[in-house]
Amino acid sequence: MTENTDNQPAPGATQSQRDSLLMEISADIKRLSYFSNRGLLAMSLFMVVSMLAWRGFPMLPHPDAARALLGAPPPPHMINLVLLLYTFSAIILSLSRMMAGVEHKSSFCHVGYLTAFFLFYHFAKALDDNYWAVFGSGITILSVESYRIWSYCKEAMTRKREQLEFVKRNGRMPVEE
Repeated sequence: MTENTDNQPAPGATQSQRDSLLMEISADIKRLSYFSNRGLLAMSLFMVVSMLAWRGFPMLPHPDAARALLGAPPPPHMINLVLLLYTFSAIILSLSRMMAGVEHKSSFCHVGYLTAFFLFYHFAKALDDNYWAVFGSGITILSVESYRIWSYCKEAMTRKREQLEFVKRNGRMPVEE
């Protein structure tokens, strides 16, 4: 049968081509549905790390032992400054990705960065004084990221469902302008 230049079945497409399109679009919807939960998974992982930090990281060596091995950690005021800079940068970056409609899978790297802040404070013996700063920053960043991912997936799934309905009615993909 004849096909368009963009590899989409023409109006007289065969049933197998139509079924292939339907399966492809359905797979995209399923992938987007799974991806939309990524922010919540990152938030859950952050909560686990936060609980360990709250307990003082019982599985890690005492800060004095780590200090003997690694050297002195940065002073708490420097960690505070970097945490503040990181928080604002992460939020601005996430909001700019949301405005641009970019599919970016960065939620878990934020959990890693926030874990590093917990660890820096732990080894600087300043975790008790700064726990809530890291926790609040983490909840804020990950909430914005989770919303960004969810809204991206919601919009993309809406478009895919519209494509699915069009293919069911017409047997081909709609022509995008």
